[in-house]
Amino acid sequence: MTTASDNSTEATTSRKSAQYSLATRMRKSTAIVTRWLHIYLSMVSFAVVFFFAATGITLNHAEWFSRQVQTKHYRGTIPPSLLHESTDQQPDRLGIVELLRNRHKIHGSVSDFRVEDSQISISFKGPGYAADAFIDAIKGSYDLAETRSGFVAIINDLHKGRDTGSVWSIVTDVSAALLVLVSLTGLVLIWFVYKRRSSGLILAASAGILCWLVYRAFVP
Repeated sequence: MTTASDNSTEATTSRKSAQYSLATRMRKSTAIVTRWLHIYLSMVSFAVVFFFAATGITLNHAEWFSRQVQTKHYRGTIPPSLLHESTDQQPDRLGIVELLRNRHKIHGSVSDFRVEDSQISISFKGPGYAADAFIDAIKGSYDLAETRSGFVAIINDLHKGRDTGSVWSIVTDVSAALLVLVSLTGLVLIWFVYKRRSSGLILAASAGILCWLVYRAFVP
């Protein structure tokens, strides 16, 4: 004969079993989704990780590649029509810039265009690249120095986002977000690897503490 107490015990056990089953399913689902995200995000960001890891080394040892720097000098004359010789008129900035680009194959964006009493100075900047022109605002003669720093300097500047433009800045932000997600999914995933969880978390914490100690001890 089943009593009310027995029915109550069975109901309680049933509820606990259902709750346990739901928690188990949630853990399994979380582990599966996290593992899927970690694997595919890692594959998508593989090139990003490799690029920033490799350029981290080249940035730290830029002196190894100093021989790649090449500088060329050019001279010429700007037509008076682009200089606007009248004292109350400004030079044709776009016209002068395009003339220099076409005549000497200059690239990079214009980072500075200064007009002074008797001189116009223009700076072009790009990854691993610089060109500086100095123009006599009266005579129109100019000197142009173009510096190409080589492939390694280009990828170093891409790493730093220096003189790379707004589109590359977005690429850098997206790359950083991918790396953050890979790190976070890896951290979540270690919680489901019971045999390695403690050692993995201790190792991660130790690496962080070691970096902090090195910074405190050796960085000026």
